[in-house]
Amino acid sequence: QVQLVESGGGLVQPGGSLRLSCAASGMIFSNYVMGWYRQAPGKQREPVAHITRGRTTNYADSVKGRFTISRDNAKNTAYLQMNSLKPEDTAVYYCNAGRVGAEYYWGQGTQVTVSS
Repeated sequence: QVQLVESGGGLVQPGGSLRLSCAASGMIFSNYVMGWYRQAPGKQREPVAHITRGRTTNYADSVKGRFTISRDNAKNTAYLQMNSLKPEDTAVYYCNAGRVGAEYYWGQGTQVTVSS
C-alpha cells in the first residue's frame, strides 16, 4: 500500500523558513511526479510546486523565488524548502505523488502557520 507522510510544519514568523518533507513508501518512488499542494480554511486546495522524474520543476506564481521543491530518490523523499514566508502562506500542506494518466496519492497534510 502506498503511503505518503508529511512532516516539518509548524509556526513561524513572517520572513522565516521551514522545510517540509514527504516520506513515501509502497511504490517505486522514481516513477512518480511529486508535488506539494496547500489548502487554507475556506479556500480551495491549490498546487504549490511539482517536480518530475527528470527533476524539472514548476511553481505557483505566488511562491516562485521563495520555495524550492526537490527530491531524493535514494531516500524516497520529496522536500519543500520555504523561505521568506508570508502570512498568506498559512495552510495545510499536502504531498502528492502521481503518474500522468494513471494513479495518484495524497498524504495526510501538515500545518504551516505564519504569524502576522
